[in-house]
Amino acid sequence: MDLFLQQLINGLNVGSIYALIAIGYTMVYGIIKLINFAHGEIMMFGAYFAFIFATSFGMPVWAVILVPMIIMALAGVAVEFIAYRPLRDAPRLSALITAIGVSLFLQNLALLIFKADPKVMPKLFPETIINLGGVEISSTTLVTIGLSLFFMVLLDLYIRKTKQGRAVRAVSEDKDAAILMGINVDRTISLTFAMGSALGALGGILYSVAYVQVFPTMGVMPGLKAFIAAVLGGIGIIPGAMLGGFIIGMVETMTKAYLSTTWADAIVYIILILVLLFKPTGILGKNTREKV
Repeated sequence: MDLFLQQLINGLNVGSIYALIAIGYTMVYGIIKLINFAHGEIMMFGAYFAFIFATSFGMPVWAVILVPMIIMALAGVAVEFIAYRPLRDAPRLSALITAIGVSLFLQNLALLIFKADPKVMPKLFPETIINLGGVEISSTTLVTIGLSLFFMVLLDLYIRKTKQGRAVRAVSEDKDAAILMGINVDRTISLTFAMGSALGALGGILYSVAYVQVFPTMGVMPGLKAFIAAVLGGIGIIPGAMLGGFIIGMVETMTKAYLSTTWADAIVYIILILVLLFKPTGILGKNTREKV
């Protein structure tokens, strides 16, 4: 039982990071029906900026977290403006190929700037171990879960309670009707990219703290798993991305603990295949008819 509870905590830790990254995928898809495969690289650059600010500038922890989030929010807006906005009315395949191209460009840019050798992320939070009835919980795990939940709740409140949040929901529901109601669609889409990229950067920082290393391709695997989490929960649905992230984190952790570490990734991809076969709309998604 102690082992199970320990893995449950570990699953929540990993799942909260996947959920943060998955929100970026699902927000962008919900508003412009695009899978932003460059999102993993946004996460990676967020981790690199945090590493630089922590090691070279000695910034306090709050700045090491918030400043990269702001920088990557602006980077997300720039990527949308340069790479995706000119293709908004183009076939979806063109936008998808562009997203893959942006992903590869950012990976190679990081390789050029930071080189291939992994950087060791310093400890951002004081490390203490809390023992609860034989279950050990580190302070880093608690901070990771707490920060993730805080920003998820903040996003949910922003989307549901603010004027701009309602605009995001309106554009996601029907872009043409939103234009008729006077909503600035371009600004709303840019805002969506900014929020998704900021959360992706936070996910990258927490991921690098958990796994200690930062390197140019670090965003590939967590990015793919977060994408699977978004599909599992129902892509385009923010609560679905959160739910899917926690489920994928749990599945991965339990597989490593009770089956084999080599099977962890395979099980996650099997889940994607099963979802696409039997419930392509995801756990919280609903089937909708579309006129052709």
